[in-house]
Amino acid sequence: MEPINIEFFGYFAAVLTTAAFLPQLVKTLKTKKAEDVSLVTLIMFICGVSSWIIYGYKISSAPILLANIITFILNLFILISKVYYSNNIRS
Repeated sequence: MEPINIEFFGYFAAVLTTAAFLPQLVKTLKTKKAEDVSLVTLIMFICGVSSWIIYGYKISSAPILLANIITFILNLFILISKVYYSNNIRS
């Protein structure tokens, strides 16, 4: 029996942790509301994901890079939506 390639776990984790943000993004875009999403949490998370991208690049880890680039983009869209919809409510 051949041992499981450790990269499998990296890609599996990447898919799960990245996909976890899709429901929030879809809900935010559908309802055009993001008041329940913490601005501080989003900013901290985006900074953390940026650090993971740098780390993944430096160690040449495709699963870390791929997951965190996609997660960065999804969370950036959530952040933009939060700011945009918050400003539109006040106008």
